[in-house]
Amino acid sequence: MYNAILRLRALRSYADRPVSPTHVDQLVEAARWTGSSKNLQNWSFILVDDPQQQEALSAAGDFTDPVRAAPLTIALVQEPDGYEFDTGRVAQNIMLAAAALGLASCPITLHRDEVAAEVLGLPEGRRCRYAVAVGYPAESAAPRAFGGRKPVEELLHRNRYGG
Repeated sequence: MYNAILRLRALRSYADRPVSPTHVDQLVEAARWTGSSKNLQNWSFILVDDPQQQEALSAAGDFTDPVRAAPLTIALVQEPDGYEFDTGRVAQNIMLAAAALGLASCPITLHRDEVAAEVLGLPEGRRCRYAVAVGYPAESAAPRAFGGRKPVEELLHRNRYGG
């Protein structure tokens, strides 16, 4: 599992076939079982697999080509009193589950909350700022050389910043 975390990459090219219902169920279960602050689970999920709806949703963000390309987008709805941190945890669980199932995934930021809310028909008090595009990887989506990470010395501090 540790190596799966280190190898996780956002992939933006998908095969032209729907995600199997079994895999969709497994992704939703992985999302549902994500830990949350005080175990409130103040989230819900909208499965978007209609191409016209995906096109409309893509207008809510600036870098949303994966939403148009993927056979499935999982919109992550922050329910009232929900925490954005918890939504990020859900996205990561979906991506890790997708990789374990042989699926490609890409996190998406929806920069225009009001557009996402309108497209998704969200009730008052709900917000969709993030989504995850999911599909089987296209043959062209083979892993490519990765740029690596900053040295730990640039990232790690002890007790205080700069310490």
